[in-house]
Formats: sequence, C-alpha cells, structure tokens
Amino acid sequence: MKKLGFGLMRLPLKNADDPKSIDYEQVCVMADAFLAAGFTYFDTAYMYHDGLSETAVKKVLVDRHPRTSFTVTSKLPTMHLHAADDQKRIFEEQLARTGAEYFDVYLLHNLGTENYAKAKRFKSFEYIASLKEQGVIKEIGFSFHDRAAVLDEILTEHPEVDYVQLQINYLDWEDAGIQSRLCHETAVRHGKKVIVMEPVKGGSLVRLPRSILDTFSALHADWSPASWAIRFAAGLDNVAVVLSGMSDLAQVMDNTGYMKEFRPLGTPEIGVLREAARVLSEGTSIPCTACRYCTEVCPKQIAIPEYFSLYNNEQLANKGGYSLQKQYYTTYAQHFGKASDCIGCKQCESACPQHLPVRRYLKEIAARYET
Repeated sequence: MKKLGFGLMRLPLKNADDPKSIDYEQVCVMADAFLAAGFTYFDTAYMYHDGLSETAVKKVLVDRHPRTSFTVTSKLPTMHLHAADDQKRIFEEQLARTGAEYFDVYLLHNLGTENYAKAKRFKSFEYIASLKEQGVIKEIGFSFHDRAAVLDEILTEHPEVDYVQLQINYLDWEDAGIQSRLCHETAVRHGKKVIVMEPVKGGSLVRLPRSILDTFSALHADWSPASWAIRFAAGLDNVAVVLSGMSDLAQVMDNTGYMKEFRPLGTPEIGVLREAARVLSEGTSIPCTACRYCTEVCPKQIAIPEYFSLYNNEQLANKGGYSLQKQYYTTYAQHFGKASDCIGCKQCESACPQHLPVRRYLKEIAARYET
C-alpha cells in the first residue's frame, strides 16, 4: 500500500457554511484521480461532515468502483457512546451508510484518558475484536489524542491492536502538550503500525510566512508546503499511511505526484523543518487543528475553529492597526454565536483532542474583536 491516504473530512462544499453540502461531483473526480495514481486508502468517520462523510464513501467509491480496488477505514465514536448497545447500532449504521460490506481498518475514535475509561466500561476493544473474528473488519486499532504515558498504558493492556492513529507533524513533533515524538516512539516500541493524522495541522502548515516559504524554495523550488509536511511524517518508522484531508483536485494531484515514488527526507530538509517549527511556534497563538469536535457540542453554535484561525492569522500577519480579521469575525458572528456568547459549559474543552483552554481563548478573541 502506498503511504498516502485520502481523508474524507475536509471535502469540497457547495456552501462553505454547510458541512453537509458536499460537492459529490467534484469528490468523484478527486477520488478517481487518487485511484488512477495507484493509491487506495480512504479514511472516514461517523461524525465527519455531520454524518455524510460515510455516505460519500458509498456514492463516490462503493457505487462506482470494485470493492477490492480501495480500502476503507472508519471509526467507532467513543465520544458518542452512552451504553454498550450503542456500539452495535452505530456499527450497523456505518455499514449501511457506506455500503462497504466490511471495513479494512476499524478504529476506536479519539481515545485518551476519558474515552479510554469509557471504552473499558463498554468493552469496546472486545467488541471490535469480535467483529474482526466475524470478518466484517480486517484490522483494528484506535486513534489517539493524549500523553505518551496513556498511550503506553493502552498498548500494554491491548497488544491485539494492529494500528494506532496519531497526530504527527513537524510543528507538534516536540510539543510538550501533544507529544507527537513521544507518542510515535511509544507506538514503535510496541511494534504497531502507525496511521498519521493532521500532517499539515489542519492546513496551518500550508499557509506559512514568507520567510519559511523562501527557505523551502531555496532547497526545493518545486515542493509545495504541504509536501514538506507529508514527506516528514511518511518517512518516520512504522508509518503505514499519512492522511491528507484533501479539498480539491489540485491537492490530490500535488500529493499523489510526489508520493508515487516516496523517498524520506534527508538531513538538510530535516534541519529546515526544525527551523520552520521554531519560527511557527513563536508566532502561533492557538494550536487548533480545526477538527471541529468542539463545534459539535457547543450549545451556542460558536464558530470556534474559524475564530481561532482568524486570531492566529492576525498574530502572524498583523502587528497592529487596521484588522481585516475583525471584518471576517463580524461576518461570521452574523451567522454563528459570538465568542462572548460562551456560557462556560466546558463541553468544547472535553471534546478537544488538543486539550486547549477554549474558554480562555474565546475571552481573548471577544476582547480583541468585540470592543
């Protein structure tokens, strides 16, 4: 299997404000190009695109291509489990949505301290292992957002898993909160295959300052910013596939072009990325990946990732004076809750894979854009 995977979580939309308005015609073109280039791995999940990402698998892949020509990974949403019986109901719904008949890889979604306790209570590992025995799942594992010590605990108690899906990118590699390097080393020590998510950190490693872009171009003028990030992740030990949440055909063509004959980065490239990470760490205020788990639970419908992105962009590009980002904020606030609408319920913070202090950041954003 080639090391590039198509993440079906940031698909092109007909209406930018409606995650359900997937442009299926464009996605078909993208998926066909991906398959034609020799790549087969597609990743979806129960809640992506408000539940329609799995439906896209059926419309774009299952109904149009032989089942053996592609692989599909989906996930059991531990954050949505309230009783053990929910697992069977959700899994059967996922099979019906996708029409896939079986999943090549099936993961417990978003494990960390809290969700792992829930998975133990509902015997989720035993449940997906039973599905593997039945043949409706070929390989099992879990996606993970927490400290390396917690990952070590899970893998020690569940050596039966085949895969671990980790957030890995050159910016988070040495991050004390995300612990990308330590988590990767833990997975390797346990002999597990690694699926990489967020290699471009929600697109933030594509929208780079000019100084970093110039440094990249000086070494490889024809490499896109995304290619630097994905090459970094793909070259790590035990990495089976790197997911890219592609949103248009140009991204598909770029990614498949350099990943057809993948070669790991050399010492000069790694050095450039370390310096880029240093510069970005100094300029990024809120390390949000725009996964949108927070917005799914926010009772006030606050556009949290969008507001965080505006705030970060201003820190990188604006050193005072007129704020274009404030105009964007005002536009968003006409359709979604304002940052100041936060009622402090903490649901966003419980859902956040990055463990961000969302309420504190929203107060800062309200002070910046609402006064």
